[in-house]
Amino acid sequence: MATQPMDILTKALEKVEEQVDSELSKLNELEEDDLERLKQKRLEALKKAQKQKQEWLSKGHGEYREIPSEKDFFGEVKESKKVVCHFYKDSTFRCKILDKHLAILAKKHVETKFLKLNVEKAPFLSERLRIKVIPTLALLIDGKTKDYVVGFTDLGNTDEFSTDMLEWRLGCADVISYSGNLMEPPTVTKKAVTKLTKVEKKTIRGRGYDSDSDSEDD
Repeated sequence: MATQPMDILTKALEKVEEQVDSELSKLNELEEDDLERLKQKRLEALKKAQKQKQEWLSKGHGEYREIPSEKDFFGEVKESKKVVCHFYKDSTFRCKILDKHLAILAKKHVETKFLKLNVEKAPFLSERLRIKVIPTLALLIDGKTKDYVVGFTDLGNTDEFSTDMLEWRLGCADVISYSGNLMEPPTVTKKAVTKLTKVEKKTIRGRGYDSDSDSEDD
């Protein structure tokens, strides 16, 4: 008996289906292998991140600490890649405002060491780093001073600046791992940005923020 055309077509379709099933099976196996590899990579990354965090914590990261003298400063800076150091005076009210914000950021940004140092206990260091206005934040990367936040000029020139604003400013200096938009200060309107620009121009002309000057300049 001759083979019917319908039987030939049916067999052909069955063969195609078998091939498709085979290919799908291979794809599923491949996807499972890929997923397993991705899972392993993520697990390794998490372990590495946890190990790094523990190392930072062992070096005094994760808290805002005062160091007793300028001698301690060099050792603290040497062992950490990124450091924010607040040069302050007890008599300067604005230093206490900074303290509040820095304590919050120290817990949030464990990758950076946050310190404070009384300028009256660090005359040599204050002179070397040219600390002329109090408060001043020295921002250090790999043991070298990369930037300064002098007074509150860069923070909107107001005592009521937010922690987010300070975080943004530190992010601009790359001294913390900042995930926001560096091109624009947080929650700042266009009008406020214009005001900030004007303040910066005044600073260049020598009429900067009215904060306490270091006693050595008096």
